[in-house]
Amino acid sequence: MLNIPALIASELSIRIEQVNEVVNLFKDGATIPFIARYRKERTGGLDEDQLREIEDRRNYLTILEERKETVLKSIDEQGKLTDELKFKIESATKLQEVEDLYLPYKPKKKTRGTIAKAKGLEPLALFIIENPLYQGVLSDKLKEFINEELGVASEEEALQGAKDIIAEMISDSADVRKVVREYVLETAAIKSTKGKEKVEVKKDTKKDVYEIYYDFNIELKRIKPYQLLAINRGEREEVLKVNIECDPAVLYKDIWTAFLHYVDSVFRDIIEATIQDSYNRLIFPSIEREVRNQLTEIADLHAIEIFAANLKQLLLQPPIADKMIMGIDPGFVSGCKVAVIDETGKYLEGETIYPHAPKNKTYEAAKIVLALIKKYNVNVIAIGNGTASRETEFFIADIIKQNKLDCHYIITSEAGASVYSASLVAKSEFPDLEASQRGNISIARRVLDPLAELVKIDPKSIGVGLYQHDVDQKLLSKKLDDVVISCVNYIGVDLNTASVSLLTYVSGLNRRIATNIVHYREKYGRFSNRNQLLNVTGLGDKIFEQAAGFLKIPNGDNPFDNTFIHPESYSATEKLLDICNISSSNIKESGNLVYFYVSKKGNLKIAEEIGVGEPTLIDILDNIRKPGRDPREELPRPILRSDVLKMEDLTQGMMLKGTVRNIVDFGAFVDIGVKQDGLIHISQMANKFIRNPLEVLSVGDVIDVTIVAIDIEKGRISLSMKMGGSALS
Repeated sequence: MLNIPALIASELSIRIEQVNEVVNLFKDGATIPFIARYRKERTGGLDEDQLREIEDRRNYLTILEERKETVLKSIDEQGKLTDELKFKIESATKLQEVEDLYLPYKPKKKTRGTIAKAKGLEPLALFIIENPLYQGVLSDKLKEFINEELGVASEEEALQGAKDIIAEMISDSADVRKVVREYVLETAAIKSTKGKEKVEVKKDTKKDVYEIYYDFNIELKRIKPYQLLAINRGEREEVLKVNIECDPAVLYKDIWTAFLHYVDSVFRDIIEATIQDSYNRLIFPSIEREVRNQLTEIADLHAIEIFAANLKQLLLQPPIADKMIMGIDPGFVSGCKVAVIDETGKYLEGETIYPHAPKNKTYEAAKIVLALIKKYNVNVIAIGNGTASRETEFFIADIIKQNKLDCHYIITSEAGASVYSASLVAKSEFPDLEASQRGNISIARRVLDPLAELVKIDPKSIGVGLYQHDVDQKLLSKKLDDVVISCVNYIGVDLNTASVSLLTYVSGLNRRIATNIVHYREKYGRFSNRNQLLNVTGLGDKIFEQAAGFLKIPNGDNPFDNTFIHPESYSATEKLLDICNISSSNIKESGNLVYFYVSKKGNLKIAEEIGVGEPTLIDILDNIRKPGRDPREELPRPILRSDVLKMEDLTQGMMLKGTVRNIVDFGAFVDIGVKQDGLIHISQMANKFIRNPLEVLSVGDVIDVTIVAIDIEKGRISLSMKMGGSALS
């Protein structure tokens, strides 16, 4: 069997000792964020991505080994397990290889081959295969197998039954399937044509969304993931007919070579006809399904990776902190829902206004908004980007201009706000408000602190992916959860203000423990030190170990509690400060002095003196220099606006600042302050060739762009970064 740690170490180019340490930590219940931050000495400094690769590969290879055991047992019970077959199965590194090897021995449903075997024709099939130099008359051999009781009435029926058995033997051959699979992947093309008239043309577009796939043909090795996902969706909706086209002429010879151990036979015509039948009836349909599933899996993984990368950047957007914020969920008939929150996110007051058609109560709406702005000294107005967003933007910009307010607005994604509004989380937060009055609060809060608010929403509903409803949902959910967990623990959580939703993603915690933490806080007041966590019901030493370093307490009893320094390293940190003659209460002002002292003496010497490894010492120094630091502070701030730019105001060659809203395979969509996001095609992102937009951009980047083309009728804006600069990240 496989040496799983050794194989993983080889694949990831790391030492086997590192893999074994990680596996042992997993067995002890350690989380990936905890291992990555606090067990660097044991893992050799492996990061979260490497740890997840180890976890994923270990899970896959464990499933593979379990499947091998099942297959070997099944074949052995049939009395057909040879040493050669056993070696091949035990050496396999992919589930597909194991399944191919098992196929000839897998119990089958009723087929033409099994029917022929039941008629006693298997010896005839083996005779034809095993006697390429036969000197006799085939007709005489066929007569031996005529048996009306078994249902073989003629020589023709006997021969056909033998051919059916041989066809299945060829189809079941692992060597044959490998040859065909590789040939199809290398030479075949996927073709889509127009199917049933099922999808209506969207009113705001000039053509059917699937029109480009009505006569589409591309080599499998060249198809882009988004093209494959689009084709798959069109096929499911019965708008497209899809098939793989492959010229089998060359393959027939390769199948012969893979299946037989000789180059010619007196039964050549029979075998060649059987090979063609096996290919057309059994092998190709099966391989076509396999290949499409394989390509779809690759496309799914690609789409999920892009979604995950976009989500990570969105969650790590810098907060607009210490501001009074008004959130507006725009609408026409139902009106615009307005809410004001304070600097901590507390809901203060809300209204519904009707500035747009059909009610057109613009004057009354302006009075209400202006009164709220003045009453609460609102600094920022967050407008959702859904229906009536553009009209609401004009309305707010006019209020700011007419009243000369020291106030700005920002257009923010409202994706998922309606999901949040109807959720149990929203109901528990605002039990006295209707669902329609909660989305505006969410819009305001996701500007105040994007991470803290967006964790309340199913990541799939946040809207920064492509074809997210078409890909493997289980895999997507796991990947997005991993992203949220990574982001939450990267930023850290204020133990005294964090919601249950946010605490749930902290290393070592679950919803039950997170709820208990909030209940404890409500009963006994704010936490003043991390050790008080051990008083929370259900939170024992092990959970404390995993979670404590990520739970921060600003202005607590111990300044270390507002850093990522783990409580297990507090004594070492105190030793370090003692060596430098500095009090722990003075670390904010003296952090750089400690850093320079250690630099002068040398990391290794100081690490040994205080009893920690060098990686832990480096982390301690970083946290002493910047206690309570929010990593998001170093990212570019969102663009705040006070006036509206119309699409008609744009001209070719104009340079603007924009915010990257979404990234897809072929480019990025950028908010430049008009109703329609502009598109930077991948070819316009740099003066050099790039394979993936994520090489250049991230969601939330503030960039300089140049307008290349404008199509007002179709609502399209083409942008370029070649002349207008690059990401300011």
